[in-house]
Amino acid sequence: MEANAKKPKAKARPKLNPTENAALKRLEHDLITDDGIVPATKGRHAIHCLTIIGQIEGHYALSSENKTTKYEHVIPQLVAIEEDPKIKGLIIILNTVGGDVEAGLAIAELIAGMRTPTVSLVLGGGHSIGVPLAVSAQRSFIVPSATMTIHPVRMNGLVLGIPQSFSHFEKMQDRITSFVTRNSSIDPERFSKLMMKTGEMATDVGTVLDGEKAVKEGLIDQLGGLSDAMDCLYDMISSRPQKDALERNEASDQKNVSASSRNANGKQKASGKDFSKSAEKK
Repeated sequence: MEANAKKPKAKARPKLNPTENAALKRLEHDLITDDGIVPATKGRHAIHCLTIIGQIEGHYALSSENKTTKYEHVIPQLVAIEEDPKIKGLIIILNTVGGDVEAGLAIAELIAGMRTPTVSLVLGGGHSIGVPLAVSAQRSFIVPSATMTIHPVRMNGLVLGIPQSFSHFEKMQDRITSFVTRNSSIDPERFSKLMMKTGEMATDVGTVLDGEKAVKEGLIDQLGGLSDAMDCLYDMISSRPQKDALERNEASDQKNVSASSRNANGKQKASGKDFSKSAEKK
């Protein structure tokens, strides 16, 4: 075989006719305007843009006048992103006032457990349950003009004034504190202190942090905008094959060690059985 033989060219994508091209553009437009989804990009890598805006809607439907992010729509998207090999990264854009605690934590836990490279960017505000959502990504960014509100758990509607109710609030608050401190650099004591601070908000206890203070407190990783978040995501995607190769090598080494230990145990058991049989014959 000749050394200078040309490699076979990869098959080019079939060109779309004008009707198919127009239909594809309409679909992309509908996804962006209706659901706030950008399914792919024409950049270096195919990424998915997920927007979390308005109020996080949980088990109860909110008024049609409110801008909401429905967790039953977001969760299937995250699962689809994680299992789609064509999508190389996920960027989460946040501008939320908070909302349902359990729905927000469910989304945050899914994002934190993804293998796909993830980056979050806080624009405008990442208040209340938006704080766990912001820190759930592998790398978090915030613009200087954005703010984040840290305050205790609140509940609307009828609340019984009994010790069990306050115990329930405390346990729910501990879940939020644990998640935030596990996925950021802030200390649990410092986070609790900011949460229970008085004198900063007129009708509530808590703290409002701007972009610089959120980074200084260790809540957010870096101060930056869209270009900074995209560059970070591209770098994470580029370094992903090396990490995957290391993980595969470690997994194969563990399998070899476990297989050799099983073989050694099998030989010991077999030798024990032979010895007992020979003893019986004697």
